[in-house]
Amino acid sequence: MRISECMTRDVQLVSPDDTIERAAQMMGSIDAGILPVTNGERLVGMITDRDIAIRGVAEGCGPEARVGDIMSQEVKYCFDDAESDEVLDNMAQIQVRRMPVVDHDKRLVGIISLSDLDQDSPDRGGEALRGITQRSSRHNQSR
Repeated sequence: MRISECMTRDVQLVSPDDTIERAAQMMGSIDAGILPVTNGERLVGMITDRDIAIRGVAEGCGPEARVGDIMSQEVKYCFDDAESDEVLDNMAQIQVRRMPVVDHDKRLVGIISLSDLDQDSPDRGGEALRGITQRSSRHNQSR
């Protein structure tokens, strides 16, 4: 199956000049943990709920801080005509749960998540998730 057949097309966007408060509110309203950041039609980054917590709040930024100050500028993406198995393997390898989808002119056309891909290949989605989630010894509760 091609990514264009299972991706989400109606993508909420933020700009680098939006506040992290606005980004967090948008994430809450659509029940998502990631938003593409665009400058006009150009994809310039991604912001996640983790970016807001770790690069924002934990570093002393208030709700008025700008998305552009804490977003991830390195964007991993896939093309809309890519095969879902290839994208699933890539997501596991680079350890992401969601990825923007672009056309060959590099315009944002959607977003793909593990849950979108899991609909097509439930066993493969679970394999990818196992590749993405790794145990951390820092979260050991037994002391």
